[in-house]
Parts: sequence; structure tokens; C-alpha cells
Amino acid sequence: MPNPRAGMELGATTALYPLHRCKTIYLVRHAQGIHNVAGEKDFGAYMSHELFDAQLTPLGWNQVDGLREHVKKSGLAEKIELVITSPLLRTMQTAVGVFGGEKYTDGVNAPPLMVENAGHSGRPAVSSLNCPPFIAVETCREHLGVHPCDKRRSITEYRPLFPAIDFSLIENDGDVLWEPDVRETNEAVALRGMKFMDWLWTREEKEIAIVSHSGFLFHTLSMYSKECHPTIRDEVSKHFANCELRSMVLVDRSMLGSYSSRFNYAGKNPTGLDVPSDIADKKQVDEAQKN
Repeated sequence: MPNPRAGMELGATTALYPLHRCKTIYLVRHAQGIHNVAGEKDFGAYMSHELFDAQLTPLGWNQVDGLREHVKKSGLAEKIELVITSPLLRTMQTAVGVFGGEKYTDGVNAPPLMVENAGHSGRPAVSSLNCPPFIAVETCREHLGVHPCDKRRSITEYRPLFPAIDFSLIENDGDVLWEPDVRETNEAVALRGMKFMDWLWTREEKEIAIVSHSGFLFHTLSMYSKECHPTIRDEVSKHFANCELRSMVLVDRSMLGSYSSRFNYAGKNPTGLDVPSDIADKKQVDEAQKN
């Protein structure tokens, strides 16, 4: 008779976790920006003030179009409940280009996600209809300080360009986080990233897209994957390519989330003994011995 436990060993490599304690997140690095091109030729170019709040290149917009097509064909566009974006020009351009609605039509009773030619893009306006809500969050910004490409504009300047993005969570109109002479440490970026991930548990949405930056994603994921198997650690924490998307499961191990399952069902109490059969057998033996 075959052994039902054959091939099963203690210390299984798989794991179980309650579904309502998990979120699926879709991490995206922005498409190619003008700073990426300049920096590849000369790293010193990152110090140039001409790259302030760098916008996407024409190739970057082609990358956006490619990812948008993938998101639609794969069915992911229908699953995402919320899009979170770093409040820099290149990330917001990427976010609305990939996850936004179709071309905006004048006269529609809804503000566009992006107006025509925002950031000298030469692109048409993007509709806010038939797509998830968009929210800008400062915690998922790129490495702060020194490099002008990582400094944002004022929210007052952004709102006319991206009318349907919600900027209400950003406290300061101007960029008070970026400093010209102090570069944020890698450890500080990772801790900021972990704080951002914890904040996600304050959201009710279960399927969330996050459009961010190479340094932020690398250092955050490197911190999270420290205890993983080396193969998984390498897969999780490797640098993102421009406009790369990776899907991951975020698990609430510290019980930060307070939501109950939408799918669990307690069942109905039977009229008989509501215990497993092996326990019921033992109870019958105990009762017989008493008598």
C-alpha cells in the first residue's frame, strides 16, 4: 500500500498564510528619463540643474506604451484598485500612461489625469475615466538630496498638469525633503521604504500598483529579502529596468491590518458531536471507562 506521506519531509519549503492578511502589489520603475540617458554617458551629469525633475524621453514613452499594452492584455488593468505614484514628473507620466484611461475628450464631466503635452511630452491628454484612482505619496520618492533630477516641483505646479491625481497626502507645497548638500543614506531609504509598505496596510485596497524609482525599490526590497533564500533574495532585490513591472505579495506578519476575510465561511454547527473523529473516538473510550 503506498505511503501517503511519501516524498513529504519535515521543514516543507512551502508556506501558508491567511489571504486577508495579504495584498498583491505591482511595483513599477518609471520609464526612461532624460537623466538616465545623461547619467549613462557621464555620471557627473546627475549634478546638472538642467535635469531638475527629469521628464520621460521619447523612448521612455515607447516603454510606457509597451507596458500599457501588457497590462491590458494580461488582465491586470481590471484587477488594480489603486495606483500610487511618487510625485515626480517622470513617475507621474509613467503612472498615468500605463494605468490611466484612454485619450481625454473635451467636454467630458471628469478632469483628465494628465493634460496635453504635460512635461513637454508631446502626448495627448489622458482620461481619468474607466481606470483606478491615482494618489501621489511622498514616501516612495527616489533617493533624496544632491541630484537635481530627484527634486520635485511644487504641488501648485503639478496640479494643473495632473488634475485628477490626488495630492492631498502631501503636506508641503514645496519640496522640503530634498537638500542640495546632503544625500540620503541607503539605510535611510530602506527604512523609508519599510515605513511606506507598513502604510499600505492602512489602505483597504488589495491590489495596488506603485510607480517609483530604481534606488527606492532596490534598497527597500533588499531590506525585505534579507531573510529569504539566496535565490529568492537575488530575484527580489535585483535592480529594476526602466518601466519594469514586478508583482509581489505583501504579507501582514505583525497584524497591522484589521480586515476580516471576505471569503471565509464559518459553517453550520451539526446536531451531533462537533469534533474531529479521532477526538470523538477518544471521548467515547473515556466515557466507557468511567462507566
